[in-house]
Order: sequence, then structure tokens, then C-alpha cells
Amino acid sequence: MSTVVQQYRYIPPRPPMWFNLAWPAGFGALIGFLTAQGQFALMIPYAIAGGLITAILAYVSIVFLKTRKLAGPFGLLSFGLLGAMIFGLSYGVLIAVVGFILARMAIWLSTGDYRLNQPPYVTSNEVLWFYTFRSICGLIFLFLIAPIVVVIPLSFNQEPYFSFTSGMLALEGEAFSLRWYADILRNGMGAPDAVVGWWADMWNNAQWIRSVRNSFFVGIMSTVLATSIGTLAAIGLSRSEMPFKKPIMALLISPMIVPLVIIASGMFFTFSDFKIPFLYEKGIAKTYLGLIIGHAVLGTPYVIITVTATLVGFDQSLTRAAANMGASPIRTFFKVQMPLILPGVISGALFAFITSFDEVVLTLQLADVSQRTIPRQMFSGIREQISPTILAVATILVIISIALLTVVELLRRRSERMRGLSPA
Repeated sequence: MSTVVQQYRYIPPRPPMWFNLAWPAGFGALIGFLTAQGQFALMIPYAIAGGLITAILAYVSIVFLKTRKLAGPFGLLSFGLLGAMIFGLSYGVLIAVVGFILARMAIWLSTGDYRLNQPPYVTSNEVLWFYTFRSICGLIFLFLIAPIVVVIPLSFNQEPYFSFTSGMLALEGEAFSLRWYADILRNGMGAPDAVVGWWADMWNNAQWIRSVRNSFFVGIMSTVLATSIGTLAAIGLSRSEMPFKKPIMALLISPMIVPLVIIASGMFFTFSDFKIPFLYEKGIAKTYLGLIIGHAVLGTPYVIITVTATLVGFDQSLTRAAANMGASPIRTFFKVQMPLILPGVISGALFAFITSFDEVVLTLQLADVSQRTIPRQMFSGIREQISPTILAVATILVIISIALLTVVELLRRRSERMRGLSPA
């Protein structure tokens, strides 16, 4: 059977040499054009040189090396050494990655592998549009992620600047430092007398540490509240006998649509008049309770959407079978429904936590000085005290967000496998 499949395996035609060299040369010319850095007199010469060098790399890779395993390291070393000798070490590292990609691209084009994920009957124009569309999507993604990519290396700057120094561009070790990460812990502390006193002083008085503590406390409490409300709402909306499902759904997810400024202002005036005797005589605005409720309101729509999507593939006959066996609705929920929709519930909880952890507009309205969260502290730092410590905090937030979103994606795949929507 395998012999028959291999016999009729589609083998794409090999394109001519000019085609194999033209595309890498075009990318090389673009890189050379960008290397001129806006100097008009150097744009055309650099573009021509970049195109020729890349065409030579592609020709050597196709004719002599012939495999991606050899062409990739060759492009990495040749372009890296050339860039380091002409422009410096930092540019050499950057251009080495480009050489690695272009050398493997030349082999990919010459073997015709770029047609393997296409039907045999597609035309050249359709193949061109297939990769053009994906290139456009890649450029949009690069445009969106570029500010994050710039912030991360700047957080290791030794100097108190928001720009790359000459030492950083030359990849000098002395130009990089962890001083701004250490400043997160030092900010607001006095001289400690002992290790225990140092830790207590840091945890209670440091501005950034207090903001971290507030962010996690408010985020966790609002996530618990949003997850509880959102899960119950999603289960209710998934029932066929539920009346007015669409208007209720629109109302529950409206915090995702209404501008945050309007929501924050409305909550501030409402919570200012919402008094609890013996606890909050002046209203719950500017209190932890008001801030937690506000963040829970913003996180609940994400829980509703993710849990509702999970319940689409839920077999309602399981709940009827549990009821037929004498199980109460509460026991049915925890023993039958909850284990199957748990990935969606956790995904919604993580989205609610990320929403709370990154929220600044609502916090500006509802939080007092003692309830400052990390985004609120960053906002104050930008207005009152420009320091690269903000970049270090932003980098930490990016890492936390990436970790949480990775967990969400893993849970989504697990949920699809449990429901049989994707292979195990």
C-alpha cells in the first residue's frame, strides 16, 4: 500500500534558475535598501549590492550545497561575517538570521516544495496570491508586535535612556544591565537593618511591590467573581428553554463593546452613591470592593464567550441521564458538566485575569492611592517620573501575558481533543 501511495505521490515541477535567484535577490535588494537608513545617495548602490550578494548565495546553495541542512548554516555564517565586518557585531547577528532564511528559501524554491501545500491544478498567479496574502498577514503581525520587541531589549539598558545606546548596538556587555529590574524592588525602601526587616520593608512600602500585590489581589478576586457569574450565565444561556437569549447575551457582553471611559465614569458615580452601612459609609468607589467589582464586570464577557463556545459541543443527554439516575442539579453540574467544560472555564478565567491585570482606565476612576495596580503605577511613572523601570515592568507584564495565553491555547487544544474536534 505504501509503495502504491509513493508511486502516485505528487512531485512539483522544478522552476527555472532565474526564478530561483530572482526572489532571494529581491529580498536582498530590499534589505540593502533599508540598510541605507534613508540616505538617498546610498539607497540604490546598497540595493544593488544586496541583490547581487543574495543572488550569489542562492546560486551557491542551489548548485553546490543542494540541501537545506547545508545551505542554512552557510547563509548564517557568510552573511553574519560579512555584516559584522562591514557594519559591526549587532548588524552581523541580525543579517546572519536573514542569510539563514534566504539560503533555505533558495533550496525551497529550487526543489518546487513551495507547491506541495497547493493542489496540482492551481495556476502560478494563485500560488503567488497564496504567499502574498500570508506575507501581508505576517507584516501586519510584525507591525503590531514591533513595539513589544523594542521594549524588551531597552529594559536591559545600563543608561537611563529610552533609546538604544551605541554600546547596545555594538552588543557590548557593559551596555546591558539588570539595574532597572532591581529598581523595582528598591523603589521606596529605606536602608534595612536585617534580612527580615529588608523583606518586610520592601513588601509593605515599595511602590512597585505594592502595585504588584494589588494587581494580583484584585486580579484573583475579580477573576473568581467573573468566572462564577460568567459560567452560570453561559450554562443558563445554553439551555434551549431560556427566553430572550439574544438580548440577555448582548447585555452581558456589552462591557466589551461600550467604551471603557463611559463604563468607568458610570461605575464611579454609581459606586459613589452605593453605601454599605458600618463598612463603606461614603460609597464603595475608591475601595478594593469597588475595584474588584469593576474588574469582574469587564472580565465576565470573556468567561461567557469561552464557556458558551465549550458548551456548543456538550451532549445534553448526559445531564438528562444523570437526572434520570437521581442526581440533583448541583451534583450533576459538578460531576458531569464541570469536568467536560473545565478547559473553557479555565480559559475564560485566564482571559478575565489578563483583562484585570492590564486594566488602567477603570483603575484611574475607581482606585485610590492605596489601590494602585501595576498599570496605574506605570501611568503615574510616565507622567511624573520618566524611568526605564517602566520598561522592566512592561517586559515582566509581557512575559506573564504570553505565559497565560500559552496556557489558554493548550487548554483550547485539550478541549477540542476531549470533544473529538481534533485528533488526539
